[in-house]
Amino acid sequence: MPLKTLPVISLTTEADALSRELGESFQAFGFAMVKDHGIDPALIARAWKLTAEFFALPEDEKRTYYIDGLGGARGYTPFGTEIAKGAKRHDLKEFWHVGRNLPADHPLAAMSMFPNIWPTRPEGFRETFEELYAEFDRVGARILSRIAVWLGLDEHWFEPAIEDGNSVMRLLHYPPLPADAEPGAIRAGAHEDINLITLLLGAEEAGLELLAKSGEWISVSPPEGALAVNIGDMLQRLTNHVLPSTTHRVRNPEGERAKHSRYSMPFFLHLRSDFPFKTLPQCITDENPDRYPVSITADDYLQERLREIGLKK
Repeated sequence: MPLKTLPVISLTTEADALSRELGESFQAFGFAMVKDHGIDPALIARAWKLTAEFFALPEDEKRTYYIDGLGGARGYTPFGTEIAKGAKRHDLKEFWHVGRNLPADHPLAAMSMFPNIWPTRPEGFRETFEELYAEFDRVGARILSRIAVWLGLDEHWFEPAIEDGNSVMRLLHYPPLPADAEPGAIRAGAHEDINLITLLLGAEEAGLELLAKSGEWISVSPPEGALAVNIGDMLQRLTNHVLPSTTHRVRNPEGERAKHSRYSMPFFLHLRSDFPFKTLPQCITDENPDRYPVSITADDYLQERLREIGLKK
């Protein structure tokens, strides 16, 4: 029976049942809400505190961590920089990116895998977010192993595909709505994510919505501390659209909430940069022929999409 509402799925569910529940939710919505992920609540609380403290720093200080030419891959990206593909107005947000640490002589280091930069304050920023990055990595790999089984693959299939992958953790700040915002501008315009899957903390506050197959916008509001997880374009491409990368947005709050900041922490789980896209054979049928017969690398695909959303020229 097709799912009609977005379920909340526990990662402690027995493995085969977990694969089925995640697969069905992702196939129906492109999204799943996931609880019992095992990330320490104290670590998450510390991360929220430091995120708010960083974005409260003076604008001039934050901009010292903006590096032109990196496409926002590391460090700070100022308010109003990113724009959804095809949109006319920039998003009402600023953010900070943390990526994977690789040795300078690593063969993937030259493929968009830049060294991290770290602010001098607030204290404990680097230690906290390196730990949280590792936890997101762990949970993401667990979810991918269950997706693999649902697709008919070995549970370890994604492990070499994401080893040393170009995953990025984003600390997001949506400031109080500015009085001079462009008419029609919203916190995050309707878009799809580029990567394999996205794991998001901070979706409890109303605002995140997905575009259902029916054409209506559905609120995504997981329980306190749970994750919203969605399929990205890379996994959609790999599965020949069996798993959809669903359009989603963050709409503006109304009334009193418009005067307050909103924070969230998405982790964009990426393939390794040299991964060659080849459509999974079991996702090709007479009714669903291969949409992507030409193979490109994950990094080629990433660069193309970064140009589309205004982060690269």
